[in-house]
Amino acid sequence: MNLSLLLKQLGNVKILVLGDLMLDHYVWGNVHRISPEAPVPIVQVTKDTYTAGGAANVALNLTNLGVKTNVMGHCTQDDAGKRLLDILLSKNVKYVQPELLFQAPTIIKTRVVVHSQQLCRIDREDTRECYSIDTAPNFEKMLSQVLSEVDAVIISDYAKGVITQSLMDSVLKIAKTLPDLLVAVDPKPARRLSFRGVGLLTPNRSEALELAELPEPSPGEKYPLEKICKRIHDIYNPEILIVTLGADGMAISHRGEVVEHLPTVARQVFDVSGAGDTVIATLTAALASGANAAEAARLANAAAGCVVAHVGTAPVMYNELEDWLEKADMDYQSI
Repeated sequence: MNLSLLLKQLGNVKILVLGDLMLDHYVWGNVHRISPEAPVPIVQVTKDTYTAGGAANVALNLTNLGVKTNVMGHCTQDDAGKRLLDILLSKNVKYVQPELLFQAPTIIKTRVVVHSQQLCRIDREDTRECYSIDTAPNFEKMLSQVLSEVDAVIISDYAKGVITQSLMDSVLKIAKTLPDLLVAVDPKPARRLSFRGVGLLTPNRSEALELAELPEPSPGEKYPLEKICKRIHDIYNPEILIVTLGADGMAISHRGEVVEHLPTVARQVFDVSGAGDTVIATLTAALASGANAAEAARLANAAAGCVVAHVGTAPVMYNELEDWLEKADMDYQSI
């Protein structure tokens, strides 16, 4: 299938994103001198910008691709939460709100950027584990209803507390009653959650090592991709495993065997923030629309190549990806 045609088909898909919602705040400025109070730069702020982060950025990627998108997670009605919901609403993302028992503040990540370089990051969040949503009244009934109305669910785990083992168990239990539902997981291996048998698993290079329970290769030692994929299949048994490898592209694995290794197609790299969100969003949407793993991976590879050319967390833009595909003539048979 031609990838431009595949991109157009994504508008027929409906997906739920389930995970850690965040507000990404960028402080942009310039530095001309060092502070007399301490050996630190003085940032002259020129502007502040806000965008959706974490699982909310996955949702923005989906809706920008034309996918009908719902998102569920912890979002308090504080100033940050209202700003985040306004961003999602403006992009036609529907927020499915559970009846929360806790009112932990909405997570904010503030990045100070000077001359296109990130100077520091400031996190505002409750460090206690109080972002879970599956303890809300009638949660599983509500989740079952939402999942019955979508083609796929993306579990976007940023280790902030929304994704728990009980929530994962609920999703997998409900999915067994919905044979056409694709369950995709962007994992955080440190959480040690069990999600055996999911439809799609998309770890990055370091996450794949952790999932495979293997040590980091020694300097000069080859990354053991084949061994990693075999181990992950044995432990988690995903239907499709796609390992993102940064500058080395991405690898497609089926039944523990590496069936294809795609080189990166990024023309220039300014910032990799949010690239993983773009990859799982595009992969899931493409697979849910009927594409095979190779076609989905090629489209996701192109989408990631677009977003890393921007500074800051930036979801893929439909027109940019469309133009990219047309200029590159990205027919999957010719790559």
